Amino acid sequence: MKTVITALAVACFLCGAGLSTTITVVPIFEPLSLHGTDGDEVISDSGEALQACVMSRPMAMTGAFPEVLVDAIRSPHLIPTNNPNYKVQETNLLVICNIGISAEMTPKGLMVKLDVSQLTIPPGIDLTSRQILKLAIVALRKTLEEYQRPQPRPLAVIMTVEGAEEGKAGLRDLGSKFSVGENPKVD
Repeated sequence: MKTVITALAVACFLCGAGLSTTITVVPIFEPLSLHGTDGDEVISDSGEALQACVMSRPMAMTGAFPEVLVDAIRSPHLIPTNNPNYKVQETNLLVICNIGISAEMTPKGLMVKLDVSQLTIPPGIDLTSRQILKLAIVALRKTLEEYQRPQPRPLAVIMTVEGAEEGKAGLRDLGSKFSVGENPKVD
C-alpha cells in the first residue's frame, strides 16, 4: 500500500510539473540552403545573390528565453514538398556545415557564440564560410528582434566567432556588439 501511495504521489508531482511548463509558439529565423531547388541567385538578406536565404518557421518553445531561441536557430530543417524529385534531407546551413551556435545571458547582455571549429562546406553548397556566417547573423538578429519587440527594454547582444584558427582566422571579424528592441543601437 505504501508503494502505491508513493507511486501516486510521484505521478501527481510529475503531472503537475508538466502542466506548469509554459510553451510558447515563436518564429525562429534560420539560414537555409536552397540547393536542390530552382531558387538560384536569390538576393539574400545580406544583400548578395546566393542560393540561400533566411526564412522563419514557427516553433513551440519552452525554456530560458532568449537563450533557447538562439539554440533553435540551428534546428534540423527538412523542407516539406509535394515534388517527389526534391530529395534534400537538410536545409539549415548551420547543420549542413557543422557550425555551432549557443547563448548565455550575463550581466553584460546576451553572449552568443558561433563555433566554426568543425566548419566544413560539403560539395553542392556553393557558398563561402563568410557568406554562411553572414546569413546566420541575419537569422540571429531577426529571431532576437522578433522576440524583443514586446519587451520593455532593449537587449544587448555580444556575438563572438569561436574556433576561427588558421585558415578560418578571417572569420573572427564577424563578431559584433548590437542591441535589439526599443531604441536599438549598433556598435
